[in-house]
Amino acid sequence: MVIDRADTALTQTAKGDPRVKALTKLPGIGLLTAMIIVAEVGDVSRFSSARKLASWAGLTPTVRGSDRTVRYGHISKQGDPWLRWIMNEAAQTAKRSPQFAAHYEQIAHRRGKKIATIAIARKLLTHAYHLLREAETAQKPKEPCTAG
Repeated sequence: MVIDRADTALTQTAKGDPRVKALTKLPGIGLLTAMIIVAEVGDVSRFSSARKLASWAGLTPTVRGSDRTVRYGHISKQGDPWLRWIMNEAAQTAKRSPQFAAHYEQIAHRRGKKIATIAIARKLLTHAYHLLREAETAQKPKEPCTAG
């Protein structure tokens, strides 16, 4: 009974937020996942690019290099573990959607399924970044134009 009331309250809160509504358009992202993303990312304008958000979430590879040799390793795991976890969970579903399936299969064939799933998580986070930016700019009040 208490869980049902909490679930209803969360659903009502989520439906009123345009950022949550925008994120649920992506495959693999439902109301709860979208709310977690919004809560963890916060103000998306603090990230100048989707690449910086992915780096903050720890979904970028580590780089080891010397002279002209560059080697990419495991994901950095520096950053927000909750955002990294929820994006990985969303990628588990998104990798089967037509929007991401071809990219997933291409990477899975070359590098393996786990690496491909993380790649889809990062791609999903990139799409989420752009949707959040659009929702944020649509939410801001327009400045009146003064002719002078």
